[in-house]
Amino acid sequence: MSIKEKGLLLKDYLIDLGISKRMLTDIKFDGGDLLINGEHVTVRYVLQEGDTLTIIFPEERVSEGLKPAPIPLDILFEDTDVLVLNKKPFIPSIPSREHPEHSIANGLLDHYAQQSVRHTVHLVNRLDRDTSGVMLVAKHRFAHSLLSKAQKKGEVKRTYRAFTHGMVQQKQGTICAKIARKGDSIIERMVDDTGQDAMTHYDVKSYDPALDMSDVSLTLETGRTHQIRVHMQYLGHPLIGDTLYGGKKERIDRQALHSETLVFPHPMTGGKMMFSAPLPDDMQSLLDHK
Repeated sequence: MSIKEKGLLLKDYLIDLGISKRMLTDIKFDGGDLLINGEHVTVRYVLQEGDTLTIIFPEERVSEGLKPAPIPLDILFEDTDVLVLNKKPFIPSIPSREHPEHSIANGLLDHYAQQSVRHTVHLVNRLDRDTSGVMLVAKHRFAHSLLSKAQKKGEVKRTYRAFTHGMVQQKQGTICAKIARKGDSIIERMVDDTGQDAMTHYDVKSYDPALDMSDVSLTLETGRTHQIRVHMQYLGHPLIGDTLYGGKKERIDRQALHSETLVFPHPMTGGKMMFSAPLPDDMQSLLDHK
């Protein structure tokens, strides 16, 4: 510890560090420990200059309902704290009633098992089943807590690529429209004043008159369910292939949406991390008229 931490309660320092009160409770009662200079202390310990803090987190427990399965993962980067992958289309991020053991989460558990490490699944950002591209995974609770905190501060930045029906007249713009669940639907969302705040920035890269298709780059300020899909429908330009929100499947068998780039601070080092994933074959073929 440096001179600036001297006199702080350990509890306050840990909370400032990004450890939640719930996580502190788990450390205290569920097999973790707090050590100062190698000796057990409580959260009421008063920090001194030169102290060395060791945090031992409890062993993570995997949900009994989540089973490992050999799902191929295109891993772009991995260390002890985070994993970044390029998700293929047509696979859900988490299990569902229709796909109880065929999801990215199942594949991650299998991947961890192959490494003989006991991790559960902490998805920092989820992608819809039919959306492809870069996904960020925290490999333990502390990393997940820090990345969630970074998300709230706007430090996790995502750029998407979408192909929409029609010519988007305004080449650049921002859509600020609240998003709510539609009626009794579990899946469908809509723009409605009773919903949660949602903001999407868009930049039209090009327009193809032969296909009546706009190639659009989008960045998110918020992460609502189906946000891009709902906002582009609201703008009058639903995504090609997105039948749930007014698109047509004549040219592609899913919504033409891809998570293209992801930028975030590494939860432990604070260093800037940036990853990108190329357009998958079906979207590239659409772009190339193949």
